[in-house]
Amino acid sequence: MIASVTGTVESVGLDHAVVTVGGVGMLVHATPTTLSGLSVGRAARLATALVVREDSLTLFGFADDDERGVFETLQTVSGVGPRLALAMLAVHTPDGLRRAVAGEDLAALQRVPGIGRKGAQRIVLEIGDKLGGPTDGAVPAVAAPAGSAPEVVDALVQLGWSDKVAGGAVEAVLSGDGAPQDVPGVLRAALQHLGGHARG
Repeated sequence: MIASVTGTVESVGLDHAVVTVGGVGMLVHATPTTLSGLSVGRAARLATALVVREDSLTLFGFADDDERGVFETLQTVSGVGPRLALAMLAVHTPDGLRRAVAGEDLAALQRVPGIGRKGAQRIVLEIGDKLGGPTDGAVPAVAAPAGSAPEVVDALVQLGWSDKVAGGAVEAVLSGDGAPQDVPGVLRAALQHLGGHARG
């Protein structure tokens, strides 16, 4: 298992970054929050989890070991794979997930695209106290390269929302006072906006 990667950030996208380690560019999938803490040309360390499939090797990166641990624990739930686990961490912080599971907050869990009521119930039932208690740790956010609204809409569609709903969320975020100017910032704000709205 590749437990971590440390190297120079070569590029940052909407759902991944490329980190050069020993002359090799490693593509690492991560949440918008984790990616917002990376800067192109600067050194970075990401805790990682390597997911092995018959036809692929996919590396997922995290701001710290705690986030990686939550990612791995989520996948012990039947029906939850790495993509859905990452989507859960894109919508909720590790502590947010801990609180949702401990408090059996099904509505909070259902804010994640791909999770319905039965899925939320299964998560609460199967995880139990495996996630432990909240740590209240915070990850500092650093601006990432700027992009355009269509990129954010595409990212939201990939997470499970329809074009119409995703477009409406991005428009709402960009039309507000103090709207973020970077892609990860707009994506985070749109996810927060969609947290209280149904997918469709």
